[in-house]
Amino acid sequence: MYYELATLTLPFGTTAQAATQVHAFATAPEAQGELLACWSTDIGALNRMIVLRGFADLAALQAERERTQRAASPFGCGDLYQHLELASYRGFPWMKPARPSAESGIAGPVYEIRTYGIRPGGTQPTIDLWQQYLPAREAISPCVVAMVALDGAPRFTNIWAYPSLDARSQARADAVAQGLWPPKGGPSHLTTDMVSTIALPTSVSPMQ
Repeated sequence: MYYELATLTLPFGTTAQAATQVHAFATAPEAQGELLACWSTDIGALNRMIVLRGFADLAALQAERERTQRAASPFGCGDLYQHLELASYRGFPWMKPARPSAESGIAGPVYEIRTYGIRPGGTQPTIDLWQQYLPAREAISPCVVAMVALDGAPRFTNIWAYPSLDARSQARADAVAQGLWPPKGGPSHLTTDMVSTIALPTSVSPMQ
């Protein structure tokens, strides 16, 4: 499964308008892929909308990227957003594809989006360690997706769902206390370039 994370920097107070326009663009008849989530940031860099789309193969992702780039108004928000960043990803090969909440049963409404830089040679060891350690970690809270960037700096992004901010804090503390997370040896493959964002679903988001 392939994914795109689009981040739109928006003027204050325009989230509802932008969400409607993003939904129309991502679900248009000519659109490739599937709209999986549309979040607004709550903790971290503010005034951001983060859009997660899924694709069955790389060709579909690339075709949609071209459609977005050629559009007179990308995501229907060309006259609204102040900055647009597009990033392509490949899901960890052993993970189930990310699905909307109604299908997967994985729901927030609090989502944490974490991105870690990867050291040279660290990509495959990271994927392998996550395959080993994630099942036990998911007994505490579910991982929506983990995916490796196909462009830009070497990095991977993982997204987690929680019922509340308190539940997030408790889950992370429990995972560390029980020795379930982080994967043993995992941090040695990562750089200090780490970013965490708390995001909430907009009204159009299939992940709620």
